[in-house]
Amino acid sequence: MKLSSPRKFVMPFTKWVSDFNWRLTGLIIPLLLFVTFFSLHYSSSSNGFRAFYPVQQFLIKLPFKAGIMSEKDSVSVSKDELLRSKIAVCLVGGARRFELTGPSIMEMVLNEYPNSDLFLHSPLDRDAFKFSLLRFAPKVAAVRIFNPETLPENESSVRVLTAHNSPNGIQGLLQYFNLVEGCLRMIKSHQEKNNLTYDWIIRTRVDGYWNAPLGPENFVPGKYLVPPGSSYGGLNDRLGIGDLRTSTVALSRLSLIPHLDSAGFNNLNSEAAFKAQLTTQNVSHVAKRLPFCVVSDRRYDFPPGQFGVPVAALSSRGPLSGAKCRPCRPVCEGLCVETVMELVEKEWSWTHWENGALQLCDAHDAWENGWETIFDRVAGNKFAAARKRLRSITVRDCIRDFLQLKKRTAHWSAPPIDEICTLGLTPF
Repeated sequence: MKLSSPRKFVMPFTKWVSDFNWRLTGLIIPLLLFVTFFSLHYSSSSNGFRAFYPVQQFLIKLPFKAGIMSEKDSVSVSKDELLRSKIAVCLVGGARRFELTGPSIMEMVLNEYPNSDLFLHSPLDRDAFKFSLLRFAPKVAAVRIFNPETLPENESSVRVLTAHNSPNGIQGLLQYFNLVEGCLRMIKSHQEKNNLTYDWIIRTRVDGYWNAPLGPENFVPGKYLVPPGSSYGGLNDRLGIGDLRTSTVALSRLSLIPHLDSAGFNNLNSEAAFKAQLTTQNVSHVAKRLPFCVVSDRRYDFPPGQFGVPVAALSSRGPLSGAKCRPCRPVCEGLCVETVMELVEKEWSWTHWENGALQLCDAHDAWENGWETIFDRVAGNKFAAARKRLRSITVRDCIRDFLQLKKRTAHWSAPPIDEICTLGLTPF
């Protein structure tokens, strides 16, 4: 039997593959256009972001997604190099439980990099007196404690942002963004006045509790580092580390809103807006697990549903990467945690739980009686002593500590010290 020529067989097959590729392209392009249109023009409802979540995840998982590096692909710098570098630590937020979190920030971040300069940006409230603890910080470049004012909600911010799941609506997001970008302005001002340029900026929250040191592997040249988990459809924005270029983009939370508006983004929560900032400004990011959690007084249902918020026990081994936490007697460990966390949406409020890293609190109510004893046992004698000291501090002691802090601070902007201390320490 005479076989057909190989050329006669290959050519029709090649043509078929070519035709198939064109047909496949013809199917994909309209689908992408539809999904893009739907994402840009989707209007919020009672379920808002969650209703659109499956479509968003389809986009997130497309093979041509850019700007994301895995932990194993990143290249960090050495500890010796970091100790020779100029590092700014941007600490933002209300003092809240700073008697619990402040000593851990000083020990695990500031003392770990004693060459770093601290920049504090915080609103004045009844807890602000707790910042007197910072007199023990190694280096303080600037402190700004301000009387908060309502920020304008212009058309651009109303289009780009959503009030859904924000405790204080769009105003709450704007206030948070102002805290972050205000700290960046403080850093830029310090650079100009002192003719220096920072190599790295660490942006972290006042309510973050650290149970281990911040390691040098988290400084990745040319990339902006964020924690994994607690991403709420975007990127976890509870901590960030980057060089001056990437940090300038990441911390420009307010000024980049018009750019997101021009790009057609709308209905974004804080995490989604943060991700849009980086991608539209061509800043790549890398996610690494970090040994801190956000101490929270908020109440959450237990057990958490698919889009619920798991609250970690402070005793969790971690790393918790910024998950919500509180001092509690864990009600869920081991197999219980596995059962609960397998139901939690991974791109929402999920956090790593494998290998016994996570214990869960029942956070549907206020902190339990005896939480102080639980905290002292978990945190250790040093942190417990700081908590007890601040609990019994007098107005006179507070004023003395603040005067020492002010004396060590290069740039000071705050209400009168006696006003800060009496606001929180004088009984109603």
